[in-house]
Amino acid sequence: METKILEAHKLVQVICDNVEKVIIGKRHAIEMALIAFISQGHLLIEDSPGMGKTMFARSLAKSFGTKFKRIQFTPDLLPGDITGVSVFNQKTSCFEFHPGPILANIILADEINRATPKTQSALLECMEELQVTVDGVTYNMPRPFHIIATLNPLEYEGTFPLPETQLDRFMMRLDLGYPTLAEEITIMEKQQYRHPIEDLSQVAEDKDLTLIQEAVKTVYVDQLVKQYIAQLVEATRHHPTIHLGASPRGSLALFRTAQALALTDGRDFVLPDDVKALAGPVLSHRIVVNIGNDGYDTKGRAIIAEILGTVPVPGTMPGKGKR
Repeated sequence: METKILEAHKLVQVICDNVEKVIIGKRHAIEMALIAFISQGHLLIEDSPGMGKTMFARSLAKSFGTKFKRIQFTPDLLPGDITGVSVFNQKTSCFEFHPGPILANIILADEINRATPKTQSALLECMEELQVTVDGVTYNMPRPFHIIATLNPLEYEGTFPLPETQLDRFMMRLDLGYPTLAEEITIMEKQQYRHPIEDLSQVAEDKDLTLIQEAVKTVYVDQLVKQYIAQLVEATRHHPTIHLGASPRGSLALFRTAQALALTDGRDFVLPDDVKALAGPVLSHRIVVNIGNDGYDTKGRAIIAEILGTVPVPGTMPGKGKR
């Protein structure tokens, strides 16, 4: 294994261990979130209130020592409240740009679907092009730049569905889920006197995240695995219950996150199992289910699981599903 990949793998594990001091019993979710980060993508978390989403984002930011900002999305939030505004300075007779909270390294977009679609769209340019334009002037986003957005279930009152163009810009979609009984007791014990986030230390720097992101790109992906990724995405475009299939951005996301998962596991090559493990989190939010199918996220994951059972895995006979 290349030294660069081995060093990156060790660093990822150190960061996971650090975050796990605050987020109890969610090792898989922590690794998945880091996979989104080291794939240079953004993360969408759909879960009920009180599940630790804010602490999750803060723990990641503290582990890297990067600038963290939290934006509370509400129906009266305006695009300028996110991107910033130009204010006229009477002393200098010039407009001065007052940057918004989006110009940080890690941003928690809390309850993103409580804001109107107009405000949600303020994130589109910065998420994809890593820049923001205010009054005709373009400002580059700081590096690294990652958004962790939380999404309330659509049955909650006062929510607006995210448009497909916005959903497609998130690398992965996850849920944290409830802790086990033992984990919940541990959470209470750890927070009896003070919150563990207060004692969390920095274990990496911005340059370390850049090092890992560059190492991910060197992970080998066989031509058959690339074909497998393309076939899975292609299958979403012809499924009878899918109105709109995944875009090429979905193929790229599945390709890059598979590389990141291999690195997280300490490998310098991608397995078909890496692709299968990530197909649900990466593709389910990128498809639009036909009208009449309730619970689009749950239904989306079920459809992706069905597609995984029909597309032949490299190295197997059609219909076998095992290597």
